[in-house]
Amino acid sequence: MQRRGGFGGIVTLCCLVLFQCSMVSTAVPVPQHKVDLHWYPATATWYGSPDGDGSDGGACGYGSLVDVKPLRARVGAVSPVLFKNGEGCGACFKVKCLDKSICSRRAVTIIVTDECPGGYCANGRTHFDLSGAAFGRMAITGESSQLRNRGELPVLYRRTPCKYPGKNIAFHVNEGSTDYWLSLLVEFEDGDGDVGSMHIREANSDEWLEMNHVWGANWCIIRGPLKGPFSVKLTTLSAGRTLSARDVIPRNWLPKATYTSRLNFKL
Repeated sequence: MQRRGGFGGIVTLCCLVLFQCSMVSTAVPVPQHKVDLHWYPATATWYGSPDGDGSDGGACGYGSLVDVKPLRARVGAVSPVLFKNGEGCGACFKVKCLDKSICSRRAVTIIVTDECPGGYCANGRTHFDLSGAAFGRMAITGESSQLRNRGELPVLYRRTPCKYPGKNIAFHVNEGSTDYWLSLLVEFEDGDGDVGSMHIREANSDEWLEMNHVWGANWCIIRGPLKGPFSVKLTTLSAGRTLSARDVIPRNWLPKATYTSRLNFKL
């Protein structure tokens, strides 16, 4: 199944990114509600090698992060109704299949790292395209290969809190960032996992500057010259929870560097 290219391919479209980043945000107010824990019907397929960890990169922009734990073998591409133009990136779901003759009762937990825009995922369908390893984990012991041979499966899914034990929220400064164009990506966000809005605050300032959603899980701001250290405030898309990391990005920050905060959402 075809999916969008990874981070490396999209950052080359600098003009498009700069245009999108400079646009006025039209995001609607973040709803204040709890995550819906009911099970809903969907379909699922798998991609890559049978026991593989899934995509290398993906439409969310996590890059090589998807190849290592805790994301490794837990990644999945979702249809546009769940991808939400990238604002669904980072959300966690439990997925379980229904055929009791070959499926176990346990659900596999996946993290949205990619989008599948066509095929099974088109026409408003709710669909999960899982890594081979994640798909096989839904099977009863010894039946992983037989389950993968079934192709498309009817499944049930629900949102579940993301859990990254021992990890705090981190902010990756995307390649190409400057004192006039700053782009960030959020990593290891417990709880909702998704991001509805982001703001930064410069050194010696009380003003929170709104960042704009560009693509996938990437947010940016055009303004300058921007002076660090930067505090970062993020608000989740699902429940409107807010967290502020003070001076998390140092004065002498560098593009392609990742800066880890001292906090995370409490579950």
